[in-house]
Amino acid sequence: MITVIIAGGSGTRLWPLSTPNYPKHLLKVNGSDRSLLQDTYDRARKISSQTYIVTDASHADHVKDQLPDLSDNNFIIEPARRGTASCIVAALAHVSEECAHDEPIAVLSADHHIRDTEGFMHSFSLAEQSSKESGRIVLVGVEPNYPATGFGYIKKGSLYDEESYVFNVHSFKEKPEYELAQEYVKSGNYLWNCGYFVGSVDTFKNSMKQCAPDLLKNYNELVGTASDSYKDVYLGFENNTIDYALIEKVEELLVVPAAFDWMDLGSYGDLHKAVGSDQRGNYQQGENIELEDVENCYVHNDEARPLAVIGLDNVVVVNTKDGMLVARKDLAQKIGAVSKRINKSK
Repeated sequence: MITVIIAGGSGTRLWPLSTPNYPKHLLKVNGSDRSLLQDTYDRARKISSQTYIVTDASHADHVKDQLPDLSDNNFIIEPARRGTASCIVAALAHVSEECAHDEPIAVLSADHHIRDTEGFMHSFSLAEQSSKESGRIVLVGVEPNYPATGFGYIKKGSLYDEESYVFNVHSFKEKPEYELAQEYVKSGNYLWNCGYFVGSVDTFKNSMKQCAPDLLKNYNELVGTASDSYKDVYLGFENNTIDYALIEKVEELLVVPAAFDWMDLGSYGDLHKAVGSDQRGNYQQGENIELEDVENCYVHNDEARPLAVIGLDNVVVVNTKDGMLVARKDLAQKIGAVSKRINKSK
């Protein structure tokens, strides 16, 4: 199997730790001595013979610095962001020129937090096997453990393989309201759609031919494109996600329920859960931090100046060279919009 790691992102949801030029996947924020990207690469090496990284030109040098084992040919550089649909089309075009068109490709995100590597390997082995046998795109979905409203959901259909516990995909559900998300979790029939899927170049081409001819056209334009015209061709593509452009249009999909833990780290609340806390529910990283009567807080200081937090609960405090953030953790979803305004004003 081949792996393609999507290492994009605009660095807004974990501002000011994460910035457009140095987004989340480049950070060591999950208690590991490796970045999220490096952890993803380590997992990819356990399931694949070849790994490719799709990344944006704005931080490609940082990505290459973090993965010195890979040659330049293993990096697929976006001239500018054009959404995950264009990312994956570019990856398929690149891989098609180097590898067998019937070899399954696993598409991974660079910024997810996963601890259970053995479970990860098992799930993607099932997805690889199922894709080979069926000729279909196979998703890996995560069992929801709370009624999340920020994720899309996959509704499981009938069992495709009773022995391996692989399902047909019944339908996709967009980010639901809280009450509906509660019903999804209670039913046991839904999985979080975390953007993992497996299929060969041939499988993707067949699906694009049937359901997304514009993507197939883009693919054909990129195959064999000279380097001096690649940028103009790529920038001509529509900015779209692979879910909307292709995956949700394909009628015969399979899904493997993940046998591993998973966290998106899409907010400081998620990040706090991933890194853990002390007896008072606090996490602190950096020097010159003083806490007094503080509970359930995430505190990070990258600056030499002392940072004191007194009498607060359920708050995130982050101080870096790029800015300072003080926010209630339960309002952390608003950080993305605020950081975009800040970056736009620069």
